[in-house]
Amino acid sequence: MTTEHRSVSDKVMQTLASLRLTMVVLILLALVSIIGTVIPQGQLPPEYVASIGGEQGNRFRLYALLGFFDMYHAWWFQGLLALLSVNLLACTIKRLPHVWRIATRPDITLSSAQEAAATYSAVLTVPESVDRARLTAAVAAVVGKPVLTEKDHELHLFVQQRPWARLAVYGVHASVILIFIGAIIGNIFGFKGFVAIPEGGTVASFTDRKGQERPLGFELRCDQFTVSFYDAPGGGPSQMPKEFKSILTLSENGKEIPGYKHARLIVNEPLSYKGITFYQSSYGNTGSHSFQVAGKTMTVGSDETAHLPDGSSMHVIEATQDVSPFLPGKTGPAARIDVHPAKGGAAVTMLSFANHPEENKREAARYGLPVITYQGGTERPYTGLQVNKDPGVWVVWIGSLLMCVGLYVAFFLPHQRIWFRFGHGRLVIAGHTTKSQAAFRQRLERIEQQLKATLQQEETR
Repeated sequence: MTTEHRSVSDKVMQTLASLRLTMVVLILLALVSIIGTVIPQGQLPPEYVASIGGEQGNRFRLYALLGFFDMYHAWWFQGLLALLSVNLLACTIKRLPHVWRIATRPDITLSSAQEAAATYSAVLTVPESVDRARLTAAVAAVVGKPVLTEKDHELHLFVQQRPWARLAVYGVHASVILIFIGAIIGNIFGFKGFVAIPEGGTVASFTDRKGQERPLGFELRCDQFTVSFYDAPGGGPSQMPKEFKSILTLSENGKEIPGYKHARLIVNEPLSYKGITFYQSSYGNTGSHSFQVAGKTMTVGSDETAHLPDGSSMHVIEATQDVSPFLPGKTGPAARIDVHPAKGGAAVTMLSFANHPEENKREAARYGLPVITYQGGTERPYTGLQVNKDPGVWVVWIGSLLMCVGLYVAFFLPHQRIWFRFGHGRLVIAGHTTKSQAAFRQRLERIEQQLKATLQQEETR
């Protein structure tokens, strides 16, 4: 019964530690990661939801059930990472004791089997009269201080370099596990979300990636928001932002926090407080807009969707009270809107003017939609901030550093062993390396030539 139990355990360990399992898991991770690049993650754009049949559609429900909209936090993706971690841990448990023995208790005598399996071996004819002390000194001069052993009336000399380099691969294994642990800590105890703050406004909460409101634990006020644009080819500002900047003030319990009054936040220069980091991610305008459609006036909020008389729906992308800097020859208020046709299909992006009814009629006829006339609106700019807290980031950084060191050692600092066996008028040289065998052979050839020259000098004296 014990034998059977051990047999099952051995089979399980063999499977978990196999390279085949490693390759299968890595291939699966690579394949499913494609989902995260094809399907939007987190907060879904309304256009994408409409393209897959809406939130009540079977396709949307299936994707949501499988976690495709938050794939990297789905249970099955985390399960693949856990399986890879178990595979690396099992591989380490199975192979580390043998590697540890080689590194800490090497064979210091050269057997015939080791000589046959060596990366390089050579034989020098040496008179028995050669002083063994001088031979030891000669070896120490070209290789390093050897370990001496007498066996079967022969003198064995052994030198090794960087035995700890064999452990580097297990350092890489540990680094991968650390990175996964850091990611899990971040997923459990951290969060990601978004907050939009109008200029002059204050918020104390944010929306997480699941669409739920969560408290920040302090207040965040947007004192000022500015955006600059690149110049258009024909002169004047274009619609491509050059830089957008937020001036923020943090307060707690009604008191401004020292060092966080009028703090600057721009792209690539985040702001952190109490482990929460804010990134400048977007901007826009908030407020309400008026449109005239089929003789009726409609009021549409900047972040709202309005339904038109023909069954289609629309929302405002952006608006301006003077379109002339962007469209020479046009004046007055204008809005860029997205219209989703009543019969489905791709959304239509169009312009709606207040002072150019002929343009509105042309756009309506072009897309088969009712005439939509923009009447103006009241807006103020807002800054969109990404909110991120990741307490596991330092674990990830430590794992990443360990991985870089481990990979460098594993690839560029090989463990090298060199044996010398002297007796019966022969000096056998054999060596083994874990990497760079061609360079190691050249090194041993130089050692062979140096010892030959040294021993010839000793013989002529």
